[in-house]
Amino acid sequence: MSMTDDLLPEGLADNLPAESAKLGRAMRAALDAMDAHGYDRVSPPLIEFEKSLGHRMDGLQTRAMFRFVDPASLRTLALRSDITPQIGRIAATALSARARPLRLCYAGEIARIAADQLDPVRQRLQVGAELIGADSVAAASEVVLTAIAALKAVGVEGLSVDFTLPDLVTTLANGPFPLTDAQAEDVRRELDTKDAGGLKAVGGEDYLPLIHAAGPFPDALDRLRAIDAGGALASRIDGLEAVAAAIGDRARITLDPTERHGFEYQSWFGFTLYAGNARGALGRGGTYLIRGTDEPATGFSIYLGQALPLLDEGDSRDMLYLPLGHDTQAAARLRGDGWRTLAALSENEDPRALGCTHRLHDGEVAAL
Repeated sequence: MSMTDDLLPEGLADNLPAESAKLGRAMRAALDAMDAHGYDRVSPPLIEFEKSLGHRMDGLQTRAMFRFVDPASLRTLALRSDITPQIGRIAATALSARARPLRLCYAGEIARIAADQLDPVRQRLQVGAELIGADSVAAASEVVLTAIAALKAVGVEGLSVDFTLPDLVTTLANGPFPLTDAQAEDVRRELDTKDAGGLKAVGGEDYLPLIHAAGPFPDALDRLRAIDAGGALASRIDGLEAVAAAIGDRARITLDPTERHGFEYQSWFGFTLYAGNARGALGRGGTYLIRGTDEPATGFSIYLGQALPLLDEGDSRDMLYLPLGHDTQAAARLRGDGWRTLAALSENEDPRALGCTHRLHDGEVAAL
């Protein structure tokens, strides 16, 4: 076997002991924070039928998933690229009779065929929560606050929340600023690049003010409010204002009402989570409909690998070396007290080289 056979595919990487320990602590802390807010954990499988995964959310593309044929059923299976649709399936089937609103949380690995243009990673640890049966302002506020609480529990500070209105162009195109479907898509593309000339060229002059309705929340919201849309934006603006008031000083708030990246299936409200010097977004969330039942929901997903550079190493744990012939009862008692132990396999081991800080001697702990 050559060295090149041991290379990993593009966008995939090993997490070695230090990174794995940080990710493990972060995952437990995030799940505990969500549990404290009343969210029950579920654990869907890594693989499902392709049709089921692609059916639950508008805009979710199964072509972004690894797909293969199940030898048992001869149906196409897919490796999940997002856990949220699986939570929608669970809510619509096994938990359909459970009282609403239903609060569920999760943690697990996802994988994608191709990397995002803004992020080369193709496998991620995704944790999140879904509030099913509600997409009100109160639900949106709770979900954003729960996401903030989860990230702070992980140890992330200096949080920023960027609000968006994923269906904004659709709402305006069907009302005060009419566009055909083709024109609406052209307008979305030009708004993505903030190209005023391009907007005019595709017949989107009415949408020009949206380019400037972005930035720190109070000022951006005032610019959005000044757009004369015949009241079409009034409820959304009021909703954004209420969610921002609920957040208070827990995070910096910005607004980019036309941001679409990462919002494949969200409806009236979306948000992106950023922090400090982290590269790219830490997570996203918003309101959506579960297809098949058309049940409203609000949720968020956090990608903990993105937060790794912001996490401290944690308290280094002492390691207790157990020599050959050690007192096993004493070792068991010490593990019960929280010690991490490492048992000798031969006489010629170097405890320090193996990472040990203490040694068990005559049933007692001694520093090395």
